[in-house]
Amino acid sequence: MAEIGFHKRSLPGLPEDHAEIPVWNSENWYFEDFEAGDRIRSIRRTISEGESMLFNSLVMDHHPYVSDQEFAEGEGHFGKRLVAGAMVFSYGLGLAATNCLNSFSYGYDRLRFIKPVFIGDTIYTIRENLSKEPKNDRMGKVRVSYSIYKGKGELVLYCEHLMTALYRDPAGARDV
Repeated sequence: MAEIGFHKRSLPGLPEDHAEIPVWNSENWYFEDFEAGDRIRSIRRTISEGESMLFNSLVMDHHPYVSDQEFAEGEGHFGKRLVAGAMVFSYGLGLAATNCLNSFSYGYDRLRFIKPVFIGDTIYTIRENLSKEPKNDRMGKVRVSYSIYKGKGELVLYCEHLMTALYRDPAGARDV
């Protein structure tokens, strides 16, 4: 598995002595560094009512299942308020997202909301490299999965993230 956590990488405009300090929570991975089957697990995170309502307000999601306590308890199918699926998706990816300096999002496939997430639930994510293939002369395409769990391992969301990643060695990368 490629090293996760911090890497030295100079940035234009930084004093030289600052540029030599490793960047925290970043990766300097190239296409060649992604190996199918590599997995990482995130820390856990509990979703509070305040942040849930803030998210709903920011994205204008005021469906009664996520914003109306009386409706959710009295008429809702689940008997309590849900956390918006878009928030679970965003948090789940953020928990295991790497700050890879050489990869770029290409899109998402197979997004599924499998089980409800409620205010006060604690989630965590397992990210797995699934596959990779050449894309063009500068970069390849990498497919990773994000499986988001709550509590003691109940799968609540699954998706696959397509990314492009620069080749370290463009001349030899197509043979990877």
